[in-house]
Amino acid sequence: MTGHEKVNILLVDDQPGKLLSYEAILHGLNENLLKASSGREALEHLLKSDVAVVLVDVCMPDLDGFQLAAMIRDHPRFQKTAIIFISAILLSEMDSLRGYEMGAVDYVPVPVVPEVLRAKVKVFAELYRKTRELEQLNQELEARVAERTAALEASTKQLRQSEQRRSLALAAGNMGSWDWELDTGHYLWDEGHYRIFGVDPQDFSLTPESIRTRIHSDDWHNLQIGFERMAKEGDAHQLEFRVLRPDGQVRWCVGSAAATIDKDNRVTRVSGVTFDITDRKEAEERQTLLAREVDHRAKNALALVQSILRLTRAESLPAYVTAVEGRIKALSRAHTVLSQSRWHGADLRGLVNEELAPYRVGNAEKIKTTGPEVLLQPASAQTLALALHELATNAAKYGALSSLSGQLQVRWQLSDGKLVIDWNEAGGPAAKTPGVSGFGTKIILASIEQQLRGHAVFDWRQEGLRCVISVPFRNTTETIKLQEARGGAENAAVGAGIALNGGSIMLVEDEAIVALAVNDSLTDLGFSVVGPFSRVSDACRALQDSQVDAAILDVNLDGEMVYALAEMLDDRKIPFVFATGYGAESIEAGFEHIPVLQKPIERDMLSRLFVRTGTPPVSVGEENVAMPARAQSAIL
Repeated sequence: MTGHEKVNILLVDDQPGKLLSYEAILHGLNENLLKASSGREALEHLLKSDVAVVLVDVCMPDLDGFQLAAMIRDHPRFQKTAIIFISAILLSEMDSLRGYEMGAVDYVPVPVVPEVLRAKVKVFAELYRKTRELEQLNQELEARVAERTAALEASTKQLRQSEQRRSLALAAGNMGSWDWELDTGHYLWDEGHYRIFGVDPQDFSLTPESIRTRIHSDDWHNLQIGFERMAKEGDAHQLEFRVLRPDGQVRWCVGSAAATIDKDNRVTRVSGVTFDITDRKEAEERQTLLAREVDHRAKNALALVQSILRLTRAESLPAYVTAVEGRIKALSRAHTVLSQSRWHGADLRGLVNEELAPYRVGNAEKIKTTGPEVLLQPASAQTLALALHELATNAAKYGALSSLSGQLQVRWQLSDGKLVIDWNEAGGPAAKTPGVSGFGTKIILASIEQQLRGHAVFDWRQEGLRCVISVPFRNTTETIKLQEARGGAENAAVGAGIALNGGSIMLVEDEAIVALAVNDSLTDLGFSVVGPFSRVSDACRALQDSQVDAAILDVNLDGEMVYALAEMLDDRKIPFVFATGYGAESIEAGFEHIPVLQKPIERDMLSRLFVRTGTPPVSVGEENVAMPARAQSAIL
């Protein structure tokens, strides 16, 4: 209510003439005058409107003034409404007391003096108006207070959430914040900073002396110089240092700090953040060690390949190529198994299965392997891989794997601090003791006895060769419970050969030398080669125009994946295999059923993989069975 806003004044009298006279007297007040000729009509006005003053006649027929006043006061809304009685009869003192008890604020006798009535009504009207204005101001004040309180609560909530997010971010990033007041020497650390230093906020006293005890002595001097420079110059500063935790741990940290400067250009406060970079430091050290280890192993592998090339002997160039390829492939298989454990070691079971996988074609029961889970050290894995390869190659050419009836059982066990591998052949051509040791025997004896300090015993029995290899357990192996993480290696086994109605094979390979070698092997085996292609688009066009009975697909063609072509071949029901230098686990999930050839690709593997319909699978072993009888000891 602002300015002179009119208020309602209710005039109650059963005589119209008196109502008219009251109206004439109060007209000059410029207020809203409401008239009622009975108590009931007065109550109706009160229920409909807010009334500032009620001017009521004491004597009325239905409800007298006292009764009406009592009813008005009983209503909570009108308990403070001003009531003025007008009486034409002389009232006793008891009547006046009764009127005041009923809520009257004044009496006006008849005859009414206009000036007196007008003055009294004006006072109560103004009082009502001021009261309403005060109530309105109070409501506005309460509204503003509530609004500002809500804004303050929202701001506080946002600040709390921001602080929580900051704390979470600091905790997630292994960070902590701190503050140092130079004038008072007061330090303040947050929870993250206490966590980095590994101390309890309740027990650790934040003093220069206690903080210094937790900083590596070699780093304290540099920190002190940095703080002094920042205190003088005010520039931001960053330093690496080591924290010595109470439990003995050493944590690498980076401290980043900035100064607060007052109006006199004086540094008064230094605030900063500490980052725990221990994991990063350890990762950098591991990466450095890994780079040196990779360099070391690459040189060793090249030296081993060089030795194989120099020491391998053969009657002809094709035989030499076959022997070298097989031995290098054995190293590749060992590398595949080692890579699955990130070169922590090679699973012996995986190594044996990798080596014997090509010979399981068509008859999985032909070869049996049993033994506990054993993890070979990297150097030992490569050595045993070569030994197993020589035994497998000999068995495929002259022993149990060269005939349909032959069987091979490979068992290993840990006994008395030794790893014992028992290679047992049966059902193949008769074996006899060689007169002169072959290159394979020399490799096995040299690698097992000289390098691994073990023993290799050959038993040339009538039913087949038995070779028992024993190496010290403490130097070469460690027994662990392996997770079944070698699925890629086992899935890489080709399994049964692929039957072809024709002899046309598409070759997709981006390495030119590898493509030439595989092309020559396929041609030697009597297949015609479509390609080779180094791009998916070229192979797709050739697939539209040429007869293709099968395909060999390099998975990654200089960054271009070959899966689009694989889908086309799959849609046309054309069999194909993937070729890759990675493990089989790198193949896209939708092609898990497709065989995977591990590079380098051997001619023997191709001969077992692709079989013409109506033609028995070609293998080195079976070719040798058809040749004149030769002693099993020829290669060993």
